[in-house]
Amino acid sequence: MRYFFLICLLVGVGVLAAAGFRGSKSRKPPTEIFPDMDRQAKYKPQKTSEFFADGRVERTPVAGTIPFGYNEATANGQADHFYKGYTQGDDYIDTGKMGESWGTGMPLPVDQKLLVRGQQRYAINCVPCHGASGAGNGITTQYGIVGVPSYHQERIRVMADGEIYNTITHGKNTMYPYGDKITREDRWAIVAYIRALQRAQNATKSDVPADVLAKLEAK
Repeated sequence: MRYFFLICLLVGVGVLAAAGFRGSKSRKPPTEIFPDMDRQAKYKPQKTSEFFADGRVERTPVAGTIPFGYNEATANGQADHFYKGYTQGDDYIDTGKMGESWGTGMPLPVDQKLLVRGQQRYAINCVPCHGASGAGNGITTQYGIVGVPSYHQERIRVMADGEIYNTITHGKNTMYPYGDKITREDRWAIVAYIRALQRAQNATKSDVPADVLAKLEAK
């Protein structure tokens, strides 16, 4: 039995000698069995570097680099800035408001290109919670996320386009803001696609163009 305690003591002393006292201060680098990435190879601001010829750590950004939270100039020549869900500008396209009220109508031409773009952005950012059809049955609802609304509820069907845009931008309830993740134009493209989903779920025969209806009825 005493050999057992002796072995345990020697092992303890060996581990203590190798690992040291975590948290203690010393000018010498400690010997660590499990360093846990405490000390990584990195450059600290305003330090020198032997790697670069000029000895500076700070480097000039690569040509074409765009800071996070900034978009290049849009088609109208204005830069679309967005950070933490807030856009710069007071126009309807920026705020979703017309005066003091939520506006209705798309500030961008609604064509196939816009809807395809909206479908792509919707699939990336919205489907996990709201589902492919907008019924609020995305995969996250199977992992404890509750209260995801269906776009086909009457209150959302009659909701102004600007309010939906604002919800995407700033978030609402348990939904986080996406204004810092999705560009202004793409947010409007998503609004257009949501409207398309709503129309598809509630379409009537009268919504089908006459030429397309004739082809369907001929089959």
